[in-house]
Amino acid sequence: MTTVFTANLRDRTWRNAIPSDAVALFHRGLDGYSRTPLVELPELATALDVGRVFAKDESLRLGLPAFKALGASWAVERAIREFGQPQDLTIVTATDGNHGRAIARFSRLAGSKAKIVVPRGLHPDAIAAIRNEGASVEEYDGDYDAAVARAASVASVENHVLIQDTAWEGYEEIPRWIIEGYETLFAEIDEQLAEFGVFSPDLLAIPTGVGSLLHAALAHYRCTGDRSATAVISVEPDVASCMAPSLEAGEPVTVSTGTTRMSGLNCGTPSSIAWEFIRNGLDAAVSVTDSHAIAAARKLVSLGLDAGPCGGAGLAGTEVAIGVDAPAEQRSHLGVDAESVIVFVITEGGSANPLPD
Repeated sequence: MTTVFTANLRDRTWRNAIPSDAVALFHRGLDGYSRTPLVELPELATALDVGRVFAKDESLRLGLPAFKALGASWAVERAIREFGQPQDLTIVTATDGNHGRAIARFSRLAGSKAKIVVPRGLHPDAIAAIRNEGASVEEYDGDYDAAVARAASVASVENHVLIQDTAWEGYEEIPRWIIEGYETLFAEIDEQLAEFGVFSPDLLAIPTGVGSLLHAALAHYRCTGDRSATAVISVEPDVASCMAPSLEAGEPVTVSTGTTRMSGLNCGTPSSIAWEFIRNGLDAAVSVTDSHAIAAARKLVSLGLDAGPCGGAGLAGTEVAIGVDAPAEQRSHLGVDAESVIVFVITEGGSANPLPD
């Protein structure tokens, strides 16, 4: 398959509620909390013909190699508040890697058990990392969507709680907790850009699976007129690209998924609660090949950053959207010029999903 750029004419008058700062305060109180780096990359600014480029490096977040720790820690905290004593609870989730490991870690720290369902094809190192957090793991012979359905079944018994990072009709409150957790990442970006003398990015690239991190980004940048000028693009594997078909159909669309080294993004159905934000707030959906994401990750490694294939997807999507070979109308649609400030998120480090030899 190949790379694709799908423009979306978002509703520029649409706004959502301003997120609470309660979650960021919770994260700041956790042992080991610190802001992850926002790294300026002038070499990439020159290559992309823009003013400045920054990478938000989530390769080490609260002791784990991905941003998922933010959503998992807050959701486990909320589950314990809502559903009882931690020693009585078993937390259940399906995962394609980092989310499950984070749920396992924070369940263990809280004193709860964890059961994690993983889909067919997940890298053995990712499975081992989850087990090393003390969780039980079920390797399910199905794709990610099938693993989610299996996890929901496992969690249907007494004292079991499903903490899933995607939503569907009838299951929406807990996924919102996870999204709330991710908002800390964007609050940090604001603080760090201000230290560089920048108010907000002109373009933000978000690696996207079911759309929960994307949802958090759009919740942040579409809550006031002050930051609404920031263009936001989603970046998906070409073999699991559900955002563009959903935008074209005007409703969430499920696609069949293939095999990709971007395992954390290998999801075929948008989260139901993310859809309103995607439809109204997203500027473009981009899909990238494995080879492009891996090449982008290697480029980041050469610049001193730790990135796995998913972590390279943000840069790869930025290159598709506004790189030297991108059509001029794409840069125009996104409002990007030679003075623009670009931010992309490195969602995971190489230890979470190693680059191929």
